[in-house]
Amino acid sequence: MISFNVPPNIGKGEEYIKQAITNNKLSGGVDFNKKCNQWFEEKFDCKKSLLITSCTHALEMAAILAGIESGDEVIMPSYTFVSTANAFVLRGATPVFVDIRPDTMNINENLIEEAITKKTKAIVPVHYAGVGCNMDKIMQIADKYDLLVIEDAAQGVMAKYDDKYLGTIGDIGCYSFHETKNYTSGEGGAIVINNEKFIERAEIIREKGTNRSKFFRGQVDKYTWVDIGSSYIPSELNAAYLYPQLEQAEEINQNRRESWYRYYKKLKPLADKDYIDLPFIPEKCYHNAHIFYIKVKNLEERTELIDYLKEKGIESKFHYVPLHTSPAGQKFGRFVGEDKYTTKESERLIRLPLYYNLAKDDIDKVVKEIERFYLS
Repeated sequence: MISFNVPPNIGKGEEYIKQAITNNKLSGGVDFNKKCNQWFEEKFDCKKSLLITSCTHALEMAAILAGIESGDEVIMPSYTFVSTANAFVLRGATPVFVDIRPDTMNINENLIEEAITKKTKAIVPVHYAGVGCNMDKIMQIADKYDLLVIEDAAQGVMAKYDDKYLGTIGDIGCYSFHETKNYTSGEGGAIVINNEKFIERAEIIREKGTNRSKFFRGQVDKYTWVDIGSSYIPSELNAAYLYPQLEQAEEINQNRRESWYRYYKKLKPLADKDYIDLPFIPEKCYHNAHIFYIKVKNLEERTELIDYLKEKGIESKFHYVPLHTSPAGQKFGRFVGEDKYTTKESERLIRLPLYYNLAKDDIDKVVKEIERFYLS
């Protein structure tokens, strides 16, 4: 079986985990947590990075920092993971869904403005497959209406828009280090603070609502409960597994991109004959090869192809069911405008195996079986 995903296992991961155990430091916020945060701040040139227990929790923190309250509205695509919406629903807000662009599967930046009301508090672009949304237009809209921008860059680590790393363009960025991501700690994430006014409170919220970070820096002689918060700091074991991947981030990124372009080159003849559609990368976007997907004719054909590939020992996946069609999405949110592409395009999409050190022969086998499905 060619697996859909295999988490990266860099040799030093085990060494660093043993080091954390030997140091008798297993709770979060110490050595490897600090090293990961420093890596992001230096590499991505962001004002503050904080390792978090998951991207879900990073988004929840972002919602608190943004002051989201009952009655507020937050604009986002419906084609995304449930955490994007849930983080704001938990604060009492209404997710306002708009249609996507069929070429990138990202939020259609030209539909955002018509969804804005007096209740709108923030825009949440989701960088699907590590391909950046049109952040020029989104930031212009946010500036015009005095809205916050919270980037869901769960899939976007190492990807760029106009030479800026995804997650560092809006007020706040959120990353995922789930097992399925390019860089993983099993479960984990990070929140990137680009708006300085949120830095101090982010530290407090992450530390269960206490000013413990100030205490460790010697800024206060004791720490106490000062705000709402929760336990958002990951274990040193998680950070120790992640850190060596960050040390080799460029190598992992390049390896995945080579696999992505091998798929693209070898599947292009099928696309040229209109059997399938291939991913589109806009001019200003540098992608991180998080996902390689193809689009087929319709839902029925997708099901047949997934079943066929499974019979041939190849694991492939579809992706999100649009949130506005789900029971919770209908209860807590609303869709503005026409669902012209969100549902239709989501039903056509198939994700192919892609991970660090995926063998070229395995890519070629996947391509060959897709060719046989269409041409035999």
